[in-house]
Amino acid sequence: MRKRLFTIIALSLSLGELGCYAQEVQNDATAPLHLMRPAYKIPYGVPEAKDVKATMDRIKDYLDATTFMELDETGKMLKRGTFRLTSYEWGVTYSAMLRAGEVTGDKTYTRYAIDRMEYLAKLAPQFKAWLDKGESIDPLMHQVVKPEALDDAGAICAAMLKAKDKKLKNQIEIYYNFIANGQYRYTDGMFARLRPVKNTVWLDDMFMGIPALAWHGNVEEAMRQFQLFHDKMWVPEKNLYRHGWVPGEYHPSFFWGRANGWALLTACELLDVQESPLIMGWFKEHLTGLMPLQHHDGAWHQLLDRPDTYQETSCTAIYCYCIAHAINKGWIDAETYGAQAILAWNYVNAHVNAQGQVEGTCVGTGLAFDPAFYAYRPVNNFAAHGYGPTLWAGAEIYQLVKTHHIKMNDSAVHFYPEDPQTNEPIFYVK
Repeated sequence: MRKRLFTIIALSLSLGELGCYAQEVQNDATAPLHLMRPAYKIPYGVPEAKDVKATMDRIKDYLDATTFMELDETGKMLKRGTFRLTSYEWGVTYSAMLRAGEVTGDKTYTRYAIDRMEYLAKLAPQFKAWLDKGESIDPLMHQVVKPEALDDAGAICAAMLKAKDKKLKNQIEIYYNFIANGQYRYTDGMFARLRPVKNTVWLDDMFMGIPALAWHGNVEEAMRQFQLFHDKMWVPEKNLYRHGWVPGEYHPSFFWGRANGWALLTACELLDVQESPLIMGWFKEHLTGLMPLQHHDGAWHQLLDRPDTYQETSCTAIYCYCIAHAINKGWIDAETYGAQAILAWNYVNAHVNAQGQVEGTCVGTGLAFDPAFYAYRPVNNFAAHGYGPTLWAGAEIYQLVKTHHIKMNDSAVHFYPEDPQTNEPIFYVK
């Protein structure tokens, strides 16, 4: 009897719940179904400037606490932190910090970059003296006093030039002299490498060499180098750049995400120095190849045209920066490009953890002529390549949302040329 009673009560509760549910059911006649909340994997919508800045602050505070400006107990080695102050990745980070300080007005970003660049410049004469005496010196400082590759010199040189700091003058000239006169070149004068085989051209070297030439004032050579890279690396049927080139009839074409980012970023740097219809045209053509390849969660893939490869944070951050920067500079229109920049930022922002680490970044990557090499490159929170691009992207998105009218209309992100005065409802998605 008791069992039957419990069954009746349970059945009554179930029917009651179903009755409540039936009353709440929405259909096309009773509710605007187009306003139902989608099951986004990455938060969707317009970020607030304060939230963008909070993410940037988290990264900056993490880096400030883990990159030291001091020597170790021997007095002859830089104290090792989490990242290397002398690497090209940190040259990107210095440029990003300078831009972050400029757009936010927060000089702690500016000081992060200038203090560390000045520290390296201050140490350089003593380390050079030890090297001249035949002593072995810290390999990190060897990059500073005697650079032997564009990776050693280019990105940091460009950042130092943008800082416009007289204390950096001597160090700038050490870097610039190598870029202009010391780097190995192909027979046509183009930046090239002797690895993995002789006369290999790496797309990465567009950014590792060209911006420093331009910011130093050698715009003619910077433009010539860009032309040479474009002639060899551009694949018109894809509107993308191949990662590597070697002399021969066949040129394997693998469209690595971060390398295409370096190329797009180089165009931005050149255009910041001097207007050029040619470079602007190539920049926009490159965007026509990249924009359709963005994943619906906001990221681009490790191999751009192969969606079976993983979504990668550093290239996504670079594209986010370049698109937002181009909008902020008035090179491209916000109405058609802006939403994808915001989508990219939302992805990148979701990959900055509570500690301030950037997740999902591909580790350092050489050049290969097969897809497996790229597809299986590891990702790591300590891959330094993710930090500068993320800060750079954050700075440009911060300016974008502060200076543009961006609204959620019909549940989608839209940019308006002016604050829209309309009777149509504007819906904000948090």
